[in-house]
This record gives sequence, structure tokens and C-alpha cells, in this order.
Amino acid sequence: MKKDYYEILGVDRNATPEEIKRAYRRLVKKYHPDLHKDDPEAAKKMAEINEAYEVLSDPEKRKKYDMYGSADIPTGGFSYEQEGFPFGDFFKDFDFGFEDIFDTFFGGFGTTRERRKERVRRGGDLYYRLTIDLIDVLKGAEKEIEIEREEICDRCGGTGVEPGFEKEVCPECGGTGQVKRVQRTIFGQFVTVTVCPRCHGEGYINTHPCKVCGGSGVVRKKRRIKIKIPPGIEDGMRIRLKGQGNQGRNGLNGDLYIEVKVRPHPLLKREGENLFYEAQIPLITALLGGSITIPTLEGEKVINVKPGLQFGEKIRLKGEGLPLLGRRGRGDLYVIANIKIPTRLSKTERKLLEEWKKLRG
Repeated sequence: MKKDYYEILGVDRNATPEEIKRAYRRLVKKYHPDLHKDDPEAAKKMAEINEAYEVLSDPEKRKKYDMYGSADIPTGGFSYEQEGFPFGDFFKDFDFGFEDIFDTFFGGFGTTRERRKERVRRGGDLYYRLTIDLIDVLKGAEKEIEIEREEICDRCGGTGVEPGFEKEVCPECGGTGQVKRVQRTIFGQFVTVTVCPRCHGEGYINTHPCKVCGGSGVVRKKRRIKIKIPPGIEDGMRIRLKGQGNQGRNGLNGDLYIEVKVRPHPLLKREGENLFYEAQIPLITALLGGSITIPTLEGEKVINVKPGLQFGEKIRLKGEGLPLLGRRGRGDLYVIANIKIPTRLSKTERKLLEEWKKLRG
């Protein structure tokens, strides 16, 4: 079995270097051979602790260990976060060896109760949809949300068993987690091995479930979490909050994914980092030029219009758009001219326009 260095030091996978160092010092004081000269196992335990600390205290070795389960990169290795690998999300939640993969898909041959018990499984991921305004995209924001997630039951410590009791060996499979059936035919004797239907492969049954969690080992709790929205974020993007998902029975948490939805602005339309505003410009202003007031995300702004403005023409306001995500600079704001033609004219206005028509030929 592959060693779980995090379990050896008694820390979770999100532990900081300081937490790892504190855990190591605590274990040295507890298991150092000089303090346990009559215990031959102390030296062996101390060697494991030193091995775990050597890997987890080195950022590069720890990165390789988290990715491959070893501080050495294997030949032809791959990361489960690699894009395009279809089974990545499935296998990343488990500490699988080849035998485990074979057991999972082909009926559990050779799987022992100890191996199932030692598998490292983290809690499930959570998903949350957060709606923000366009002004939050401009300046960035910090939002607080409330989620409900699974956490280890305080009463039973995640075992699912009422304190004072223990799980019992399954009488159906005798603790193996498997049931063998022998079938005799004219061709000979066939043995089939299946997962025990009573204990579901655990090897144990819980006859005294915890009164708080009902035997599940986890309870649902509401938590308030703060989220930082980066300037320039796009509609539909996801923010990953590592370790904020459901808590697994071994204490490892899944992740929380925040899907960001940007609420449409009543006046401004967004296309990437650029903004567009359709301005209703009076005919006389379009002909003679002048000034108009337009809305921006930072308040109203007065701009000048050149004489002879055409219908559909764009006026570019450089740097008045949205920030570029993860980069410096901002997009632009484009004012699209929509010339407003009067529907009714007074006699004087009509007379003047008729004269202007003659002047124009």
C-alpha cells in the first residue's frame, strides 16, 4: 500500500507549511526513540514520520507527491487535472492502485477489508450560482454567501456509531466484504465472488447508529463564506474555493465551485471588455453638433457630438469599458448614434425646412 504522508503527520492536504512543521515537532516529542528505548516500534514509527516530513516540507516534492502519490515523477505519468482526460474527475477522489481499479470495474476480486478501509476519499464538491452586477465586474467585489455542506459528526467523530459501541463483523461475509457462491454444472464447478449485500463490502455492520447523524458519520451545517470577485470576470466563469466543499470521513474536504452570472445592465450592453450604449440624439444636434449626456458605470458623462453625425455611427470613449481579467488596462465604451426624427412639425418648422430643402437642391 502507498503511504499517506498526510495521515502519518496527522494533517489534511490543505495544511500550511507551518502546520506541517508543528505536527512534525509534536510527533518527534511523542515517538523519538530516545524517549522509548524499550519500544522497538518507536524507531520504525520515527522513520515513517521523518520520511513524511522530508517530502511534505519540500514544496517541489510535495507538489509531485500530491500529483502522483510519490515524490518521484513516474515514467509516463499524468495529472488527473490534465485537460481532455475523460476519467479525471472520477479517479482524482480516490487513492487508486491498479488492483483497486480492477476491483472497481470487475467485481472486487482480491479486495481486502483493510485496503477498502485505508482508501483515501475526500468529500464531494459543491456548486453555487452567484449573480453580480456590472459594477462588480468593473471594480471587483467581496461577496458573502451561505451554503449548506456535510461535516464530520461531532458526536461520533465520523464513525457513524453511537459512542460506547463498535461496529460488528458482518455475519453474512465474516468480515471479508465478499460473498462466494459455488455453482456446479456438467462442465465443472464455478465460483462467483460478489460484494456482500448486507454490509455492502464494508465487512462490518452498524447495529448502534449514532443518534445525531443516523449512522452516516456526517451532518449538514450552514456556513457563511466570503468570495472575492476579480475585476473583469466574465459571465459564466467559475471560481474554485479549495477545501470549502463537503467534508469526507477522513477529514479531507471537497471544493466549492462558484458559477458567476452577471446581471444585464438596463442601459449598457457588454461584449467582452467593451461596453455599448445606444444614444437617442436629437436631429438638430446630429446636424449642427453639440453635447449629450450618457450613462457610464461610474456616473453620467457629458460628451461632444461633431456636426453631421450619421445614424448608427459609433463614438469611441477609450478606456471607459471594463477591466481586462488578470491584466492591466480597460476596454472602451462605444456610443451608438440613434438619430431621433421628430414626428410632428409646427408650421414655422415646416416652412424653414422647405427653404432648407431648396437650398440643398
